[in-house]
Amino acid sequence: MYEYIKGTLTFVGPAYIVIENGGIGYQLLIANPFRFSSKLNQEVQVYVYQAVREDAITLFGFKDFSEKQLYLKLISVSGIGSKSSLAILASDDHEGLVAAIENDDVAYLTKFPGVGKKTASQIVLDLKGKLDDLTVSSSAGKGALQEKLVLTTNNGHIAETVEALTALGYSSREIKRIEPKLIALNEHSTDAYLRAALRLLMKK
Repeated sequence: MYEYIKGTLTFVGPAYIVIENGGIGYQLLIANPFRFSSKLNQEVQVYVYQAVREDAITLFGFKDFSEKQLYLKLISVSGIGSKSSLAILASDDHEGLVAAIENDDVAYLTKFPGVGKKTASQIVLDLKGKLDDLTVSSSAGKGALQEKLVLTTNNGHIAETVEALTALGYSSREIKRIEPKLIALNEHSTDAYLRAALRLLMKK
């Protein structure tokens, strides 16, 4: 029903952002909400997908059209739900994801929360050869952690990162394993810590 929403970004949290348009605040569930932190109180355009169920109507948000299309491909796979799809997209390594699917790299796919060997194999079975029409991009390893955001203090950033990881489905054990490495970093935004945390989790 909706392609995108354009409006003022009024809130960024661990699991979602809020965009105000026409006096209405739209709650959008996002894979990594903190990558929008630099746009707080500014006009943004976010691609959306509306999921309608018996007990809820939910809006999912995406940074661009390609990410939305990749999300739609993922939720079409048997055993992959909305939460698992967001967790997969949160790493921002979309090129790596597509390469893993095309190369039958089940081990890579099982590193995401909620994705076991059976589900990973199903992802490969359903999507291999069907992602050629996507123009994906990855910010991993391209200076994304150096992005200057409006947040200027480290206070609370790691706590927000832990909240975001929990919302994505990572377990307390997985988070505690990388927490010392996060504390050793000297980043200046939750987005930076979250990106670093996701890279560390993918190395397990």
